[in-house]
Amino acid sequence: MSELKIYNRDYLKTLIKLREDEERFGEKVGIVDTLEELKQHPAPFVLLGIPEDVGVKSNYGKPGTDKAWKACLNALVNMQANAFTKAEQIIVLGEINCDEEMQAAKLLDPGASNFSTEIGNLVESIDRTIAPVIQAIISTGKIPVIIGGGHNNALGIVQGAAAATGDSINVINFDAHTDFKPLEHRHSGNPFSYAMDRGYLNKYAIFGIHKSYTSQAIYDRMARHKDRIGFYFFENLQLKQQPPFEQAMKTARDFVRFRKFGLELDVDAIEGFPSSAMTPSGFSMTQARQFVCYFRKNPKPAYYHFCEAVPQNSEFDTVGKALAYLVLDATT
Repeated sequence: MSELKIYNRDYLKTLIKLREDEERFGEKVGIVDTLEELKQHPAPFVLLGIPEDVGVKSNYGKPGTDKAWKACLNALVNMQANAFTKAEQIIVLGEINCDEEMQAAKLLDPGASNFSTEIGNLVESIDRTIAPVIQAIISTGKIPVIIGGGHNNALGIVQGAAAATGDSINVINFDAHTDFKPLEHRHSGNPFSYAMDRGYLNKYAIFGIHKSYTSQAIYDRMARHKDRIGFYFFENLQLKQQPPFEQAMKTARDFVRFRKFGLELDVDAIEGFPSSAMTPSGFSMTQARQFVCYFRKNPKPAYYHFCEAVPQNSEFDTVGKALAYLVLDATT
C-alpha cells in the first residue's frame, strides 16, 4: 500500500552539490516533520513527488515516469538560492511511496486476461493515498506543487482538492490528449473521466489537444458534457493562430476561474520532451512556462501538477532542469 514519505534536512543535503560562495536552493527550502506542521509554516507552496509509472503501464504507454521526481528534485535543490528564486516560498514535503505497487506491477503479465483488472487495482491503491495527502495540504491554506508520475494521479489530486474546498473544482489541462477515456480499469488515460463521474470535477478545459490523437468516441463523450468541457486544438492555436496563444489562455481562464481550479501540465504537449508519449510537433518549453506563469495569479490555482516526463539516463539532468523551471514558474 502507498504511503507518504516525508523528507528531512539530512536527506536533502545528500542531493546538494555545495560550492564556495554560493548558496543552493535546497539549503533554503522549508522542511516539516509531519503534515500537521504545514499549518504553522510560513511558506505558501508544498512540493510533493509521486514516483510511479503504474498508471502509464496500465494505459500501455511508455514506462519511466517514476524517475521524473528524482530528476526534478536533484535539479531544483542545486539551483541558486537568491532574491529572485525565493526558495523560502517552498516546503519540500517528500513523496508518495509507491514501491509496493511498482514491484507488484512488474510481476504482472501484460498478456494475461486479468492484467487490466490487476494493474488497475494498483492504480486505485495509489489514488487512495494521494487524495487525503492533497486534502491535508490544501486544508492548511497551502498550494501543492506535484511532480508525477503518470497523469493517472490527477484523479486523487482532484479528489483531495475537492474534499479540501468542500465542492467540486475546475481544471485546466495543458495536454496533447484529453485523458477522458472510458470508465474502464484505472489508468493514465481516464483520470478526468472518473473525476467528473464521481462529482469531484465541475468544469474541464483542455488546452492543445491534437486532432489526430483523440478518438471520435471521446469527442462524442465530451459533446455530452459540452457545458462543462471546453477544448482548444493545438493545430488551431499554433498553425492557424485561431485564436492566438495568449487569447486562448484568457478564454480558458475565463472558463475555469469562477471556482477553485487546478492546473495540470502534461509534458507530452511539449515538442521533443522525453515523455510517455513524446510528440515531434507541439508547444515549446518556453510556451509551457508562459502558460504556467499566466495561470499563477488572478486567481491562483488550488494546485499544480506536472506529469508524464520520462528521463532516460542521457536526458536525466535536462528533464530535471525543465521540471525545476516549471516549479519556479509556479512559485515565484
